[in-house]
Amino acid sequence: MKIKNINGTPDTGCACGSWMQYWEKFSGQKTTFCLAMGCVGKDLAGAHVQKADTRDVNWYIYPLCIFHNERAKELEVSDGYKLVPAEQAETFEP
Repeated sequence: MKIKNINGTPDTGCACGSWMQYWEKFSGQKTTFCLAMGCVGKDLAGAHVQKADTRDVNWYIYPLCIFHNERAKELEVSDGYKLVPAEQAETFEP
């Protein structure tokens, strides 16, 4: 699957403590390394991303290392992990 990072998103966090915790809660998954293909970075963040090569303009949260979270280019990522819609943060209760 291809995604593109959305640079310049506000780092306001969410009610659950961090975007990474938010991703874990709503995906039901965990990871200890970056999900960009070929990366094993462990300094993870819940990155704001969009699907690449699609008309879907929704924002999602997906685990990436700090290096990949700061890049705006498209990334090939694992298909085995879920994209979590970012708008769920508005209704999330810790």
